[in-house]
Amino acid sequence: MAKLQRVRGTYDLYGSAKKKTRQVERIGEEVAEKYGFEEIETPVFEFTEVFARNLGDTSDIVTKEMYCFSDRGGESLTLRPEGTAGVVRAFVENGMQQNLPVKFYYHGPMFRYERPQKGRQRQFTQFGAELLGVETPQADIELIAMAYEFLEKLGLAGEVTVEINSLGDAESRDAYRRKLVDYLRAHYDELSADSRERLERNPLRVLDSKEECDRLVVENAPLYADSLNEASAAFFAQVLAGLDLLGIKYRVNNRLVRGLDYYSHTVFELVTDKLGAQGTVLAGGRYNGLVEQMGGGAVPGIGWACGVERLAMLLEKEPESPRPVAVVPVGDEALPAALKVAYELRRAGVPVEQGYGGNLKKRMARAARANARAAVIIGGNELAAGVAVVKNLDNGEQKNVPLENIAGELK
Repeated sequence: MAKLQRVRGTYDLYGSAKKKTRQVERIGEEVAEKYGFEEIETPVFEFTEVFARNLGDTSDIVTKEMYCFSDRGGESLTLRPEGTAGVVRAFVENGMQQNLPVKFYYHGPMFRYERPQKGRQRQFTQFGAELLGVETPQADIELIAMAYEFLEKLGLAGEVTVEINSLGDAESRDAYRRKLVDYLRAHYDELSADSRERLERNPLRVLDSKEECDRLVVENAPLYADSLNEASAAFFAQVLAGLDLLGIKYRVNNRLVRGLDYYSHTVFELVTDKLGAQGTVLAGGRYNGLVEQMGGGAVPGIGWACGVERLAMLLEKEPESPRPVAVVPVGDEALPAALKVAYELRRAGVPVEQGYGGNLKKRMARAARANARAAVIIGGNELAAGVAVVKNLDNGEQKNVPLENIAGELK
């Protein structure tokens, strides 16, 4: 029988790695709720159309990376590759348009078929936030500030750079598209096969290409900023002024676009060089047309998302866990009393490390490995006296404590 093993591009999270990802999620929850966001949970799979129609039929996610399958009823379903489309679908389907603005955060597994690499797997956890119903720059400023504080709370603010750009409104986008197409057609023979195809369907995708030949062409492409109309330029200026006011440092990157078709106006990424070539750890932007595209009216939106595992890899230290108390019975006759003491300690909120076998020496060694702060030792003599020996494992001091007072002594 073949040896069973995990699928390529998936992982088993435990120990220090799991503690770090949980730390990312916990701090994300705390920051999001402080900004007035509430949690939403959407299905892990949706009808394929939710993603295929809204992520853009030329995006890499749709053309190369989605896990699609047919169920027994013949419906085409897809494991979610990102969170925004599902949240917007839930917003429209549940009639939330009557209570704007709506502010949600989420975290959970996403799935993309791509080449596994450092910090990037085929199953990964994403944390994200979406703000629907605010068309003013204040929403952009708030979302970027929240993302920055999130990374700051993780101790990563000094490790990342905020890069930001504007894609402008539909008029600006069309003006830039014309300039870009003219430029790229003049360099058609220098482009990759994928970019030649994108040139006809969605030329902005070329700007997001990772192929070296495309990057060389893009270096001299027209700048998006030169195509922004007055309203779009004014909107972007207000966003930057807000970040200046809050003291959030940023770099305007005129080549920055997002890989999905629904973005407009502000787009941003928080990047680092700590993870090799794939430097983006958090990214987002404004998507004013997405809700309407999904049948929910002209409701503006903006959001961001990050890969939890990628952020966890940047954490230098494992989050500290509360130090436990070791309950150490000496001899079989002490097992019932030790079981009861451990139960009462846990009910009082005290973490307990309880060995399931071995002599006193082995149990104490196990307590040391668990970084226990104290040991509760119960033997025959202690049972007869109705006490336990409570030993401070940091300084070695010990004293007898009545069994009924153990929880109060160690809480």
